[in-house]
Amino acid sequence: MWEYEHDIETGAAPEAIWRLWSDVENWGAWNGEIEKIELRGPFAEGAGITMTPPGEDPVELTVTELGEGEHFTDEARFGPLVLRTTHRLVPLGQGRTRVVYRMEITGEGAAEAGPRIGPGITADWPDTMAALVRLAARG
Repeated sequence: MWEYEHDIETGAAPEAIWRLWSDVENWGAWNGEIEKIELRGPFAEGAGITMTPPGEDPVELTVTELGEGEHFTDEARFGPLVLRTTHRLVPLGQGRTRVVYRMEITGEGAAEAGPRIGPGITADWPDTMAALVRLAARG
């Protein structure tokens, strides 16, 4: 298994962050690594997402877990590899929230493939998360 986690603390309302997360078709407003995105069905467990990074092939994701207003997890499968990304809101008190993204790459060959592909996938997370909380803070 390969794993990576990044978090950012913000004064943005958790509800505002959740609104941005649940508005999948507008993720490109705060995530520069999305050229095109499509949600199939409501934002709920089982929903399908087709995300196309700039200049790359589309990636198929499935929402596998969702705790309304708190967290969601999406998965992409590439042969025997499973790329699982969890997005969480952690209340800190005094109007502060920690936003956490965590990726786990599992499956046959993950120990070798994870260190090769994981850093490239997660490299933009600090910038993406900063843009997310900036937009959420504006309301």
